[in-house]
Amino acid sequence: MSLMIPYENLNTLNKSFEEKFRDKFSRFLDKGWYVLGEEVTHFENEFSAYHGAAYTTGVANGLDALFLSLKCCAFNKGAEVIVPSNTYIATILAIIHCDLVPVLVEPESRTYNIDPKKIAEAVTDNTVAILVVHLYGRCCEMDPIIEIAAQHQLKIIEDCAQAHGAKYKGQLAGTFGDFGAFSFYPTKNLGALGDAGAIICKSAADFSKLKQLRNYGSEKKYHNSVIGYNSRLDELQASFLRVKLPHLNEINTHKRKLAALYALHLDPSFIKPVESPDFYHVYHIYNILHPERNRLKQYLADHGIMTEIHYPVAPHHQEALKGILKSYDYPIAEKIHETTLSLPCSFVHTEKDILHVISILNAFVNKLF
Repeated sequence: MSLMIPYENLNTLNKSFEEKFRDKFSRFLDKGWYVLGEEVTHFENEFSAYHGAAYTTGVANGLDALFLSLKCCAFNKGAEVIVPSNTYIATILAIIHCDLVPVLVEPESRTYNIDPKKIAEAVTDNTVAILVVHLYGRCCEMDPIIEIAAQHQLKIIEDCAQAHGAKYKGQLAGTFGDFGAFSFYPTKNLGALGDAGAIICKSAADFSKLKQLRNYGSEKKYHNSVIGYNSRLDELQASFLRVKLPHLNEINTHKRKLAALYALHLDPSFIKPVESPDFYHVYHIYNILHPERNRLKQYLADHGIMTEIHYPVAPHHQEALKGILKSYDYPIAEKIHETTLSLPCSFVHTEKDILHVISILNAFVNKLF
């Protein structure tokens, strides 16, 4: 019987934290304070400390982290926000929900992150912000992006949903722009046991406004200063995240070791993630590109190896975005979405697991030729 390799196993991953989770849950019940209590405040402070950041606001999920960051900017309706064409639809939905116009810009073909040169070409008099996405766990090339933003007086919002602990030139994702938006969906490198999110910001005024926006527009109970929403980080999820945050660097280091095995042993016919000294890639997703992606995925499944596709449909081909985008011509994003395959690379996978996956991948290439 062949070795079975799941893409991810959250049950096994969270087993190692189970005793501390149970202790947190017991204390949660004993306190009887279920919303915006001490656990949220402690997590916000600890997440800020990890990043060397001034402020963190816990929110309900990653989409809300993006949405509330944009709302905090109070842009005029119809203003344009530059965003990569190769991203999960949530990034674009946040823009649309704020009555803003998403302007899609192609990624670099090897890093899959937004191409700074194309950002400069997309800026108009109506552009108000650049929403960058640190995709798969690799930071965007932030120096030229910051330069463009400064030149045109644009806000920078970072989508860090896949980049917990990732660095560019030694600086952590989420600390470059005006806002760093995080998702703690269970599969993330720092994952909760349900939906959760957070926003990093630099300004005390923005921090105050974000706290109001997440809580019905109120900082003082029953006194509402702005039109707000209900997007509070759950007290229980905050307590679980506090258990896992001290292990984030350990998780990232392990995933990087597994990624190094792929880089070293995987047949060169597979297009692999690029590594360079300025980028500390945390491999939330280890993706490869291959023109026979669908056949490859099935071949791996036939041999007991589970994979994912991030993502099978490019945003501009989504039914929900028909008639909304300014253009529907994004060939680089299309090629990535047609050929990308995400391989097992989690905290619970062993080096033996990954070497087995590599052997099956390389056998597929030999079979082709």
